[in-house]
Amino acid sequence: MRLLSLTLGSYDQALGIKSISHVTAGGGVMQKRQTKIIATLGPASDAPAVLREMFAAGVDVCRINMSHGKPEDQLERTRRVREAAAQVGKEVAILVDLQGPKIRLETFSNDRIELASGDSFILDASPDPELGNQQRCGVTYKGLAADVTAGDLLLLDDGLITMQVREVQGDQIHCVVENGGTLSSRKGINLKGGGLSIPGLAERDKEDILRAAEMEADYVAVSFPRNAEDMRKARRLLDEAGSSARLIAKIERTEAIENLAEIIESSHAALVARGDLGVEIGDAELPFLQKKIIRDALHQNRVAITATQMMQSMIDHPIPTRAEVLDVANAVIDGSDAVMLSAETAVGKHPVEVVKAMVRVCLGAERHLEAHRENQQLNVRFHRIDQAIASAAMFLAGHVRVDAIVALTESGSTAQWLSRVRTPAPIYALSPDPSSRRRMALYRGVCPIAHLPVGKKMDKVLKNAIAMLLDQGLLVPGDRVLLTMGDRLSNQGGTNTMRLIQVSEAGFAENQIDLDLG
Repeated sequence: MRLLSLTLGSYDQALGIKSISHVTAGGGVMQKRQTKIIATLGPASDAPAVLREMFAAGVDVCRINMSHGKPEDQLERTRRVREAAAQVGKEVAILVDLQGPKIRLETFSNDRIELASGDSFILDASPDPELGNQQRCGVTYKGLAADVTAGDLLLLDDGLITMQVREVQGDQIHCVVENGGTLSSRKGINLKGGGLSIPGLAERDKEDILRAAEMEADYVAVSFPRNAEDMRKARRLLDEAGSSARLIAKIERTEAIENLAEIIESSHAALVARGDLGVEIGDAELPFLQKKIIRDALHQNRVAITATQMMQSMIDHPIPTRAEVLDVANAVIDGSDAVMLSAETAVGKHPVEVVKAMVRVCLGAERHLEAHRENQQLNVRFHRIDQAIASAAMFLAGHVRVDAIVALTESGSTAQWLSRVRTPAPIYALSPDPSSRRRMALYRGVCPIAHLPVGKKMDKVLKNAIAMLLDQGLLVPGDRVLLTMGDRLSNQGGTNTMRLIQVSEAGFAENQIDLDLG
């Protein structure tokens, strides 16, 4: 079996997306954004024209939050995403975010109330509470009264309003308001320090997993997992529903931090959900935990995502604050594969502008990442040849000038491994499988491209692939390209060959290349 082929060549014909990569006339690749952007959909981004603008601006993944909207609305959003992505010629993944066992207020009769410090307020955990008013409101978790005691601190609406439990009488939790403000229907409730006995998957999540399968979701995010078993249960439910969606673990409760390694190991990605996590563990601990979650995810070769209030001020304003710019940049420097927008694109006034701002900040942070290359190696004992080839490609890309990495991949697994390398060279992942291409939209630095191999001879397939990239302006003559592929086509997990070639205008010659590996 041929494991490694270092040859000099050039190829000719392909398909790509011009707007996301820039090539200089002299053959050098200018900076291309590598950090991926996830945007939450909502009323502000529902219009097809807005979606197209957001995709053109830089959105790679669309998040559909199952906590809001009717099932038919979510199905319609999925249809619009697929349609708009096809119109702009871009691979866009869909991420279905399960509601999870988040504890929420029920509904107020007038939708919202004003609370002042010192006010008394009752949280009603009875089975059929009345509509909320100035004095009380129902809660969705009927076991809350059994989980709290006098003196506990409850945080509502991501901690904007705090109440201390004064006493518990049956299903009634009597509280005194410590920090008041506007409180509206369906806002979340957290217990300071965690410790609630609510399970990791809610009953309604089972229904939403069936809907995710119907939507052909590429990723499913599990909210509030406590341990690996919560993730495994979600996997079983997805398998039963016939879905191959990848799992994202949202780290947002104290119990998840205690079981972090096993949760990450049982997932494809870890998401730092800073809203609920910050409320439960306290804001002073959040910066360290963000770095730890990202570091641990990368150590296990999982995708790391940072989320929550990244550009919150742009819900109303057209430019971010300097603090938000620094927050996004630090998330990139910490090693995040992706950063996520929530209300900014779901209900904000400037959904397209906030995406453009996120792109600018990511690019700025990535320009200064040369000093942050500690995540260069795969932390894995190789059980598959494609993993070994990806690791070898990483080493070569780190020691030899490479203008682009081109991976011919069926399932996208090679591209996932390649995305672990911190190199400015773009990774073009060519695959005939639409679902594989959409999943690769989340991988750092990876540009998924539709490519159906022509013929059975590998040299002809490679020539067509490189020519395709040349036609689209993603490569130019003189570029040095690292290729990974399998010597048997249509064989998942079959990547077993690597070549280093130099692109020219007239095919390729099998000349040996001289390398200085330092």
